[in-house]
Amino acid sequence: MIAAKEVELMHASTADDYARRFKQVFDFIDRHLDEALSVEQLSQVAHFSKFHFHRQFSQYCGISVSRYISLMRLKRASLRLAFNPMERIIDIALDAGFENPESFTRAFKLVFGQAPSDFRHKPAWAEWGAKCQLDRRERMKNMDVRITSVETELVAALEHRDSPALVNDSARRFIEWRRSSGLSPVDSSRTYGIVYDNPDTIAPEDFRFDICGSVTEPVRANPQGVVTKQIPGGRCAVVRHVGSHERLGESVYYLYRQWLPESGEELRDFPVYFHYLNLMPDTPEHELQTDVHLPLK
Repeated sequence: MIAAKEVELMHASTADDYARRFKQVFDFIDRHLDEALSVEQLSQVAHFSKFHFHRQFSQYCGISVSRYISLMRLKRASLRLAFNPMERIIDIALDAGFENPESFTRAFKLVFGQAPSDFRHKPAWAEWGAKCQLDRRERMKNMDVRITSVETELVAALEHRDSPALVNDSARRFIEWRRSSGLSPVDSSRTYGIVYDNPDTIAPEDFRFDICGSVTEPVRANPQGVVTKQIPGGRCAVVRHVGSHERLGESVYYLYRQWLPESGEELRDFPVYFHYLNLMPDTPEHELQTDVHLPLK
């Protein structure tokens, strides 16, 4: 039997490896700030799944990949402003990826509270330091995570491609299809949600989310636009979320930020997804139960 101390050391080792891989990403960004950087490229640097990297990154350091890159470019520009007084602001702006001094000034002032010329003259270092210090979230209390194997599931899917605030509009359309097809979620069809993007770190109009119900045969053409897809079988880490669907992100956060680095597990190339065990309005919000699935290799 492995001693508790040995288990603790194993967890520490996997967490250290997780931190090391992110350090590789941070170092790569620092070395290539003058170049176009993509999420897929950075996920390869870290040897993480491209499906999960954006969420892993934002959960690890508190901001999205794009915001981090922008902040690092502005931070570098601010140091050039302060310590290279002979450099022209327009050259610093262009090197930071801005098309003109006006857009650079707006972005710089939004982040640091000063125009570039004012910062160059008298930097507000205290505010600058606060902005450059990344937000690290508190670790959540331990949750009961189980690893299970699931079978491939054929599903009817309605693809929501719009703001997270409008998901309920798509849900209404999916319910309309369900009623017309006779696939009641209570009697004969399980309900899922496939989360392709982190709503906290993506432009609302780019958010992707599939509302799904299990089926036994391919979906026929329909006016609601519901199509046939599959949720692939395999190993998953599963945590039971109880309560409001609006707070599902907290359980997802726990899996990515706390459980995954300490688990030694690797992620499969499929997004995190929800299995809704009951639904409103038939179930009171505080009694809602949702299994959050994180696909594993």
